[in-house]
Amino acid sequence: MKNLQEKFLKFYNTTINLTYNITILILIVVLVFIQIRIFLDLGNLLMEKTARLGVKELVTSVLTLIVVLELIRAFVEYFEHHRIRIEILLEVLIAFGIREFMILIFQEKIHAQDVLYWTLGIFVLVLGRSLSILIKPGITKVSQFKSLKANRRRLKSSDSSPSL
Repeated sequence: MKNLQEKFLKFYNTTINLTYNITILILIVVLVFIQIRIFLDLGNLLMEKTARLGVKELVTSVLTLIVVLELIRAFVEYFEHHRIRIEILLEVLIAFGIREFMILIFQEKIHAQDVLYWTLGIFVLVLGRSLSILIKPGITKVSQFKSLKANRRRLKSSDSSPSL
């Protein structure tokens, strides 16, 4: 029975790794196409009669590139540590939120109240990102306090030791 569970677990891990590898390859291909589109948008910016349309397309492409880069970073983080940190997920959400917000602004399809909601939402994500740096999951305040106390004792004992 245990041998069968090990085989299923190995099959599961292999399937997950293969899926992540394929996803990263797809994201890299998408990244290349986005870069090509950015260069084409730069050419269109010079050719357009109205620079505003060209700038809108260029900004959209660059923001899409940033979102894809953040997604690739999240997948690579999973491969390196077999976990995804909450900071990285929040960075992806922030980049995606800013992208969508900027697209709405450039399309002039947003009202003042919506701007307030979008800004508040992005602010909450940035606040969550900041808090995720300060408060690590799995580390309790008690364990942080004990480690600080132990470090303080160690420093005191090294200061009180006679020096030659």
